Amino acid sequence: MQSIVRQRLSSSAASRSSLLRRAASSKAAAEPVFDKRDGSKGEIDSARAFIEFKREADPYREVEERVHDWNEINTPRRDPIERKIQAARCMDCGTPFCQTNTGCPVNNLIPEWNELVFRDEWKEAIDRLHKTNNFPEFTGRVCPAPCEAACVAGLVDDPVTIKNTEYAIVDRAFEEGWIVPRIPRRNGLRVAVIGSGPAGLAAADQLNQKGYHVTVYEREDRIGGLLMYGIPNMKLDKKTVNRRVDLLQQEGIEFVTNAEIGVTTPVEQLQAENDAVVLALGSTVPRDVDIPGRNLKGVHFAMEFLTKNQKRLILTVDGKLQSGWDRDFVTAEGRDVVVIGGGDTGTDCIATSMRQRCKSVVNLEHNPEPPAQRAPENPWPEYPRIYGVDYGHAEVRSVFGEDPRKYARVTKAFKGNENDEITHVVTVMGNKDPKTNVITEIPGTEEEIPCDLVLFAMGFVHPEQKIAEALGL
Repeated sequence: MQSIVRQRLSSSAASRSSLLRRAASSKAAAEPVFDKRDGSKGEIDSARAFIEFKREADPYREVEERVHDWNEINTPRRDPIERKIQAARCMDCGTPFCQTNTGCPVNNLIPEWNELVFRDEWKEAIDRLHKTNNFPEFTGRVCPAPCEAACVAGLVDDPVTIKNTEYAIVDRAFEEGWIVPRIPRRNGLRVAVIGSGPAGLAAADQLNQKGYHVTVYEREDRIGGLLMYGIPNMKLDKKTVNRRVDLLQQEGIEFVTNAEIGVTTPVEQLQAENDAVVLALGSTVPRDVDIPGRNLKGVHFAMEFLTKNQKRLILTVDGKLQSGWDRDFVTAEGRDVVVIGGGDTGTDCIATSMRQRCKSVVNLEHNPEPPAQRAPENPWPEYPRIYGVDYGHAEVRSVFGEDPRKYARVTKAFKGNENDEITHVVTVMGNKDPKTNVITEIPGTEEEIPCDLVLFAMGFVHPEQKIAEALGL
């Protein structure tokens, strides 16, 4: 793995040097003059831009506006000149940690496409971006950006706006018509891909471009898996997902929905009809708790809540449901909500509850409150485990006047009424040993939190086993 990273670094350094030579050898056009952070005015010098210009990340839409709709929280595309300035802040650093190990998991060639954006070579930038990333329009919107945490500029200043530049490149490429179907020469072999989430779609794309005839099987009624039903619309608009799926279909990939492998489609049939079968099932088995009151009405898994909300949104046009599907819809409207779990899924549950007009929302986390700055055991360029405010937290703060999170909380039990409906979550504070992760409860810190909806967002333990077992794995 290290040798592969060294090869990529060497290739990246050579490519970037080539770009810089091209920039130096060509006669620059007259550059407009810009305000620099020290108050002076001047042109953009990519060698000093990280010193002369400050980071200007794309802001989210204002809370007061976005909390009333399901549209993406990202603001519309910014001025190309501002993109140019932000891309120019990318340093010509010796080791671009942004694209290695603790940085980008797919080793995006970040310094290279930053240089291309600075030079207004957007079409070449999307080609460079697609070399390592099948779907930058997805990662550019929902990735937590470990690349920015590992950015060398971040050691002495604010990091480069890598994430913003990534989705700006791909969005512009789609708008300009640069991303078109690529029809490969077929090799006569067939592959079935089970699962149409990001992993399944990426596998299908790679195999299709190698000439395999690919069929993707999805048990839901729409293609996309987590992209379609797990990530809320305000983080990833489903038009963005459908745009890429349509392109893959034009390139020859076949999609089969409502395909429950082992039920509607026998495993033996897949094996007989294909030269290979790829499992891209995702980790779909959620972490649960075995405590008193677990089976009370009003206690749900996060994905049940998020998926049903997204299905309802898709089926709603002009405020009216276009289908009879509404029987088991889980809503937070007018309810006191408790979300257990503090990751991205927990935040999505909070934000969804806010848009459904919940009465209140509390977020329980078993970890202690993170520090404001990196701890000694969490050095750069590791992803910083520090206190932050995500989009859902900001919305609760704005509407209800306080942060929804309660840290170092252990959920002990659920209490209900005579109708077996949840009424309270019983918690106690605990000290977590950082070495063993063992939590010691603190006597006298018990608290009963009133609620009538509880959502488990505690992560996932493993993929479903039945398909793997049927294949003898």
